[in-house]
Amino acid sequence: MERIEKYITHLQDVINKLNLEDVRKSIDVIMEAYHANKQIFVIGNGGSASTASHLACDLGKGTSVEGKKRFRVISLTDNVATMTAWSNDVSYEDVFVEQLKNLVNAGDVVIGISASGNSENVILAMEYAVNTGCRTVGWSGFGGGRLAKICNVSVVVDSNEYGPVEDVHLVLNHILHAWIREELI
Repeated sequence: MERIEKYITHLQDVINKLNLEDVRKSIDVIMEAYHANKQIFVIGNGGSASTASHLACDLGKGTSVEGKKRFRVISLTDNVATMTAWSNDVSYEDVFVEQLKNLVNAGDVVIGISASGNSENVILAMEYAVNTGCRTVGWSGFGGGRLAKICNVSVVVDSNEYGPVEDVHLVLNHILHAWIREELI
């Protein structure tokens, strides 16, 4: 029981330390993209790839309201053939940036999710997004890493453990989803 309580206590502490102003700023960037009919791209590796897929699903389907326009959102983690082709033929570090080169336009939003904040393929894609005139949102942990430094808006989870960081990223997704649903209804 002690290990369970320790994990839950740490997770509660991390949630309580969230910078709610940064959370709100990330919501604002996403809502601005929605109102301007801009595209939103989401990227991440491993558990963060799963969160990217979940976020894209919740924005694309979960916020659908009869009579309202829909979010233009895609997770760049979801096309296995594309990801493995770029990884095999070029490099894994370029797997997201090469996809962005096909799709992204100035004014679009790119959301990078990286527990460490230092995933090279996420960093390269976010740098490309900035240089292309996109708005960028980073969700990270472990002090924010390089991701927090290059994004327009960053939400940094105050933990150096992957589980709690990834848990809170899912909480952020659900906060975003609940906010948008309430705003659109």
